[in-house]
Amino acid sequence: MIRKANELTIEYREHMRDGDGTVMLTNFITGPEELCGKGRLFSKITLNPGCSIGTHTHDHDSELFYILKGTAEYNDNGTVRTVTAGDVTICPVGEKHGIANRTDEVVELVAVIVYE
Repeated sequence: MIRKANELTIEYREHMRDGDGTVMLTNFITGPEELCGKGRLFSKITLNPGCSIGTHTHDHDSELFYILKGTAEYNDNGTVRTVTAGDVTICPVGEKHGIANRTDEVVELVAVIVYE
């Protein structure tokens, strides 16, 4: 199967996980069945300046980010570190994370959520 760029769905989430601003998700899949029921998200996330995904816990799944573009502040269980293009973050089951764009440039990342 091939899904062309013009077939992807775009979703806007205001205050995602109690974060700031509006986050744009470009969804690569149409639902968990396309990940063989082993996950629920495979998307490009765009954080415009001042936008963030609030810190939240992953109780029954893990989330990975691959930073495509820009510089962001990543909250890894209460420790805030800078991430840049090429970096990978991993939030295992039971841990918490969040990400914020505190720059004047757009941040883009690929996010994948997989079930435990």
